[in-house]
Amino acid sequence: MPKFDWNLEPALLKIGSWELRYYSLLFVVVFLGGYALLNWQIRRGGGDEEDAGDFIIYGVLGVLVGARLGHVLFYDLDQALDDPLWVFKIWTGGLSSHGATLGLATAMYLFTKRRGISYLEGCDRFAFSGALGSALVRLGNFFNSEIVGRPTDQTWGVRFLRYDRGQSLIQYRHPSQLYEFVMGLAILGVLYLADKKLGEEKRPRGAMISLYFALYFSGRFLVEFVKEYQPGEVQRMLTMGQMLSIPGILLGLYGLVWSFKKRIPAGWVSSFADESDEDESEEGGEEARSDDDDERAEANGDPDIDAEFGPKGSNSRKA
Repeated sequence: MPKFDWNLEPALLKIGSWELRYYSLLFVVVFLGGYALLNWQIRRGGGDEEDAGDFIIYGVLGVLVGARLGHVLFYDLDQALDDPLWVFKIWTGGLSSHGATLGLATAMYLFTKRRGISYLEGCDRFAFSGALGSALVRLGNFFNSEIVGRPTDQTWGVRFLRYDRGQSLIQYRHPSQLYEFVMGLAILGVLYLADKKLGEEKRPRGAMISLYFALYFSGRFLVEFVKEYQPGEVQRMLTMGQMLSIPGILLGLYGLVWSFKKRIPAGWVSSFADESDEDESEEGGEEARSDDDDERAEANGDPDIDAEFGPKGSNSRKA
């Protein structure tokens, strides 16, 4: 079985105190790739090209706020209570993927509500971006030698020299970050194939996000068996990550049953577009009515002109 040492420095480039980190670069790829996938889905459904760009603002805030608060509430509440200002020091580390999911769900709700679009429809369109993001973030964790796996039987695995620095014995561990990276890419592929199989825009609403939840949280539940406990986490039969994954699995399975039972057709419809169409229709109607009035006045005679000069066709004025 393969085994190797991993000691990559997190910074790709250093200039004085400024650093360009691999993790930061991957985050840029996450947002650019996520935008491209979301834009593809929205435009295919008949949406405007501005919609995906507008969601980026919601998405970035949702990820950062949700991931940080999720870590604080699920893993490090004691430190937050002792030092409330620490909560805002996001650069020191401590982000939760489950919290990021909740943050994105909230961001999508606010985004779709403002535009009068179905919340499930928005989530369906975002499922592809979510799969890509979950994969690339874990690759960034691998580059940073963080969120490592538990020790193997030492005949194979990865020695994270930066993570276990100072230990008398540096053990070979499961590269759990790479497991989740491959899992995310596999889920993205399954979503693409399922989308094709269901007829793309003929698919039932809610199917994509439900499939993503069922696959991602099931995979996450399994990977947690070989992932190291988070700092401060109490060791128990199930990790915090597994307990938080169970609702996601159940929600995904329920959503699949619901979507195929209801079979509400997909379609990105914005109330903004509807209002714009109505306004244009009303303006067009007023112009048409004005033209019709002019034509009728020309044919039947203008009452003001008739009162002054007599009916159309008469050359005499009234005495």
